[in-house]
Amino acid sequence: MKKVFEVTYEGHHIQVVNTWFNGEKLYIDGKLQDGNLGIALRATLRGILKKNDQITKNIKVSLGGIFTIKCKIFVDNVLVFSK
Repeated sequence: MKKVFEVTYEGHHIQVVNTWFNGEKLYIDGKLQDGNLGIALRATLRGILKKNDQITKNIKVSLGGIFTIKCKIFVDNVLVFSK
């Protein structure tokens, strides 16, 4: 089973892919930033969004659930996506 969560933030594409056997992966603008392997009830992924050479923003993804996977995406500790 595969579940994909996507949001666009300030022109950047943030994608979280969750699968039963390949774990969770965080992509920012198509580039892999973080991943977990295996099956877990809760997971946290982290990445960095670069606006230019000087400015970066921290991305944190929280995944969890038993029967349905819930995903929250934070940019610099501000919730930008919840499902």
